[in-house]
Amino acid sequence: MQPLSSSSTIAVAMSGGVDSSAVAALLRDQGHSLIGLTLQLWNQRRLSGHEGMPESVQGRCCSIDDVYDARRVAEQLGIPYYLVNQQQRFETDVIQPFVAEYLAGRTPIPCTLCNNHLKFDQLLTTARGIGATHIATGHYARNRFDETAQRWILSRPADRSKDQTYFLFGLTQDQLAHTLFPLGEMQKPVVRELASTAGLSVASKPDSQEICFIPGGDYSAFLRAYLDEQERELPDTAGELVSTTGEVLGSHAGIHNFTVGQRKGLGLSSPSPLYVLNIDPASKRVTAGSEADLLTRDLLVDRLNWIALPELTAPMRVQIKIRHRHEPAAATLSPMEDGSVRGLFDDPQRAVTPGQSAVFYDGDDVVGGGWIAGPQ
Repeated sequence: MQPLSSSSTIAVAMSGGVDSSAVAALLRDQGHSLIGLTLQLWNQRRLSGHEGMPESVQGRCCSIDDVYDARRVAEQLGIPYYLVNQQQRFETDVIQPFVAEYLAGRTPIPCTLCNNHLKFDQLLTTARGIGATHIATGHYARNRFDETAQRWILSRPADRSKDQTYFLFGLTQDQLAHTLFPLGEMQKPVVRELASTAGLSVASKPDSQEICFIPGGDYSAFLRAYLDEQERELPDTAGELVSTTGEVLGSHAGIHNFTVGQRKGLGLSSPSPLYVLNIDPASKRVTAGSEADLLTRDLLVDRLNWIALPELTAPMRVQIKIRHRHEPAAATLSPMEDGSVRGLFDDPQRAVTPGQSAVFYDGDDVVGGGWIAGPQ
């Protein structure tokens, strides 16, 4: 963690979970002046009652229970606490793009959208408005200033099992310069022990497992409920299921029901398993094939953000991560004339999925990242 002056005030992003609560306790014990901030992003009960949407909100991040927990921890630690309502911006910057992308046959990552376009931007803006110079979060990541490159660098944490850098590739140099990741050098069991030693009420609280607005990971149910609430019809994207040779294998009810790599729910009988290979919103065709057909060495990425360098001007050897649970794979990254980049993997990778993030690493350091436009 970079050194701070004794007069600095830090705004701690408090989610109500054990990680951000442990950060607040750690920084308080180090003698820092703190303010607790929580962003209220989504009304968990907003779509309850719509078909497919449960009443219970247990296990999801950013719930109203998390807000109560964050406030209680702030009271235990004796620090000022503010709840900042950002529901409208969350809907504009995260929900609406998510809906548009999914209806277009792509598979977006809402948590990355939230980090890139809302959380860090709004937290830092709010922190500065109330006199804080830095924000601190419970993310498992590390950052440092590289004197040679004259740039702030984002790196993977000591606890690789909790690595969250994949979701943070959109951070700007200004955000990295004013963000602290106190858990970057710590292992999760130590973090829980820290919270327990501090007597925090959330010390044994389970980690949230679900996206805040998508219970059970049922994207289709959320889309139907949200569009129904907005008094909008679900677009008719029904079409054909076809083979790699164009043979019609069957029909489907809409491209929003599929994602690349999907096996279940195709409604096809076959002597060998079939997987979704491609989703074409123009023709409404979904291509299915074997698992071997999912493998590709090519990757096209646009809407880029560079961290370790100002821009890519020549081919570069990197490791590319195409999903949160994907182990970064060796590749050569090359700039394209239109500002996108092409990745060529040394070995074929499974299910390169348009709409998801591709993050580029040089060892532990994040070089940059962007959004997958598709195989080359």
